[in-house]
Amino acid sequence: MRVTKMYAPTLREVPSEAEIASHQLLLRAGFMRKSTNGMYTYLPLAWRVIKKIEAIIREEMDNKGAQEIMMPIMQPAEIWQESGRWGAYGAEMIRLKDRHGHEYCLGPTHEEMVTTVVKNDVRSYRQLPLNLYQIQDKFRDERRPRFGLMRSRDFIMKDAYSFDRDEAGLEQSYQEMYDAYTKIFTRCGLNFRPVEADSGAIGGSGASHEFMVLAESGEAEIVYCSACDYAADVEKAELHTITAPEEAELPMEKVVTPDCKTIADVCAYLQAPVDHSMKAVAFQSEKGLILCFVRGDHEVNEIKVINTVGVNEVEMAEPELLAKAGTVGGYMGPVGMDPKKVIIVVDQSVMQMHNICCGANEEGYHYINVNPGRDFTPTYVADIRLMAEGDPCPHCGAPVKKARGIEVGQVFKLFTKYSQAMHATYLDENGKEQPMVMGCYGIGVGRTMAAAVEQNNDKDGMIWPAAIAPYHVLVVPVNIKDEASNAKAEEIYQTLQKAGLEVVIDDRKERPGVKFKDADLIGYPLRVVVGPKTLTTGELEVKVRRTGEVKMLPLGSDYASALKEMLHSL
Repeated sequence: MRVTKMYAPTLREVPSEAEIASHQLLLRAGFMRKSTNGMYTYLPLAWRVIKKIEAIIREEMDNKGAQEIMMPIMQPAEIWQESGRWGAYGAEMIRLKDRHGHEYCLGPTHEEMVTTVVKNDVRSYRQLPLNLYQIQDKFRDERRPRFGLMRSRDFIMKDAYSFDRDEAGLEQSYQEMYDAYTKIFTRCGLNFRPVEADSGAIGGSGASHEFMVLAESGEAEIVYCSACDYAADVEKAELHTITAPEEAELPMEKVVTPDCKTIADVCAYLQAPVDHSMKAVAFQSEKGLILCFVRGDHEVNEIKVINTVGVNEVEMAEPELLAKAGTVGGYMGPVGMDPKKVIIVVDQSVMQMHNICCGANEEGYHYINVNPGRDFTPTYVADIRLMAEGDPCPHCGAPVKKARGIEVGQVFKLFTKYSQAMHATYLDENGKEQPMVMGCYGIGVGRTMAAAVEQNNDKDGMIWPAAIAPYHVLVVPVNIKDEASNAKAEEIYQTLQKAGLEVVIDDRKERPGVKFKDADLIGYPLRVVVGPKTLTTGELEVKVRRTGEVKMLPLGSDYASALKEMLHSL
């Protein structure tokens, strides 16, 4: 490929809407362009990266016996109604009607569709196990698309679905996919960690693991043990109940707390310890107002609240809703709340506390010496707090650490969630009908590309892992007026092409500085500089983008093989 023929329109300025490195660099380096909010066109350089990631995925999926198919993007409402998710999936589902008034959705995922396909053809246990996958666009109407490919409305996903006879078979399929994912992300050159995760809208009551690329810009927070191999998404991490020391119960008392709307303000004003206070967070949901309470120095875990109450999604409650329930922001508490008007969810550790300070549901007032059981009765008691750094590992008790990550893949055990609802059954050896036991496994292809950039960049641009770089080598003729060195650059370019290297020659009539700047921005793993000096010394100057190291290769040697060896080590 010649740069004069390449469609890679670079930008010198950082686009104003781009907040994180991958979004900025993929736009600046001419890899993609915004089409509309949350949707992007992949330009040739990005598409080469996408195709390389897809090729690695296909190889590893095929190695595990999975078979590739392609299902429709537009799915009929009937199959989602059969599974029970048409009304439950939420506002992220993009719904539409055809000219006849029939309802459809643009597939956010394909559990219903693949279950429908398989149930119509698979009859016997002899046809199982079965693992089918596709690589295709998905559509989710994100409330707030942002961060480029990290949270977009139209994205490429590899989704796979396993069908087994029983849970033992599912366990094997799940492990095979877990191992395949480990190989895929390793081959993509990513630093990642599998973590225990919540199953979310996909459902299923079994195990789920997210594959997190470690990066400071990651939206997700993970915790991992400093001593054992435990790791989990912070939303999934399970916590032991904290038991407070015994205390004699004191009479509950209402006290004035003017302008004290935060835990810090209240505790400072009353000179009370924060571990004797109760923090309140209010959500609104399809089931109504949810008031959540954790210890004052803890944080509420939104996902655990959703799972505890059994709602599809929550958002912060509006002041009007709080007022209707008889409370006010900054002074919320469980005492005296009407269970017919509000759902009260209390963290299990709060139920072990004594003589608590909490809001009195009245502007400027708090209660002190509140005791669970005596003074209030919750609707739900559950582990609803976020794990904090230093909390004990649920497996071994050692303190946990925190890191940020980008979710690039997730594996789920669905069990019979869809097969029972949609009557996907098979006949066992005794001729008895049994539900198929399912798993599902997803990889965000565009997200994987963006995560690779987040993990591999510097002030000058991207630093691609060699396995997924759009091209491996850039040949740079530095003196456009020197015919001899330009001819040598062309010869080297042709030699590297014939040797099977993915090579680009920057044949533009530009200054060397411009060419070097674009080379670093795009992130070619190796840059070969050719100029008059090359002919004088008989050596090629090769710069390694990742390390900045410069190596000299004799022109008379098999420099193509030497460059291949250098790429293998990157």
